[in-house]
Amino acid sequence: MLNTILKDKSFRLSILLTTIFIGTGIVFLFFGLADYSWILFGLLPVVLGVAIGTMKVRGYALLGTVITTILLLIAIYIPGLSGVICIVMALGLIVPFIFLGYVITRLVKRYKIIKETNRFSVLVLPLIPFLIAAPTEHFLKSDKETIIEVKTEKVFNYSPIEVYDAIKSVDTLDAEKPLLLKLDLPIPTKCILEKEEVGALRTCYFRGGRLSNADFGGGTITERVTELERGKVLKMDVIDYNLIGRKWIGFKQAIYYFEPVGNNSCKLTRITTYTSVLTPRFYWEPMEKLGVSQEHDYVFNNLEKDLKMKYGR
Repeated sequence: MLNTILKDKSFRLSILLTTIFIGTGIVFLFFGLADYSWILFGLLPVVLGVAIGTMKVRGYALLGTVITTILLLIAIYIPGLSGVICIVMALGLIVPFIFLGYVITRLVKRYKIIKETNRFSVLVLPLIPFLIAAPTEHFLKSDKETIIEVKTEKVFNYSPIEVYDAIKSVDTLDAEKPLLLKLDLPIPTKCILEKEEVGALRTCYFRGGRLSNADFGGGTITERVTELERGKVLKMDVIDYNLIGRKWIGFKQAIYYFEPVGNNSCKLTRITTYTSVLTPRFYWEPMEKLGVSQEHDYVFNNLEKDLKMKYGR
């Protein structure tokens, strides 16, 4: 069976076409000629499907296309240019659009609007719309950013002052990890506040998740304190971040509100604001928010542990 597939001409040709089409998208991203948008995740796989559907002999062509697409995306994971979760999410868009382009071509073929061919020079012609649309979109895009907010609240059986003192600067974060942090998302290891005053810097350090390359999955986020009142509020603007493989996320603010509850409890509200260049938004935003909220959960789990160790209750 494997030998039959490898000898299939359409299988080998589909590998070459997929490498050229998907490889072009990766190269465009690397050189800043394309965005993480509908053009990349929709148009490019559709025109690849059109090329595969135009082939005279198809055999194992779709199999070769899907396998090659997966291998190419894995290749950008190895040097840390993307994470496992993002690759899986991208495949959830790219593979269906490849099939869509293929099916459209086969339907059009019934009306003899296009002719089947195995000529390589003809099969690469569907790439032209991407070559034009990607740079055009990139250079004409609006600079306007949409701010996305993720908020997490939790009540701790400690006073607002105790909670504030435990969260403002954390030497070691080591607690139960939510699922996405166990898999691939960067894990905060410590956050250091240099001074307890407005204008001071707070730096958070990260390491890669279980599936991440240890050398490339971490990084830092540097914040500047813009509002600080012990036991009430700690608000910071993100002034720099270096989380390898997450260039599509733009972190803006990190905010903590401490609200007294009952006699000796505190409702802690954590707010993270960010921007994202990933589209379509309906597809990417739920996973982005889930990732941020799970990072909040991890920090809260560690805070609960630290408070218990310090105050013994």
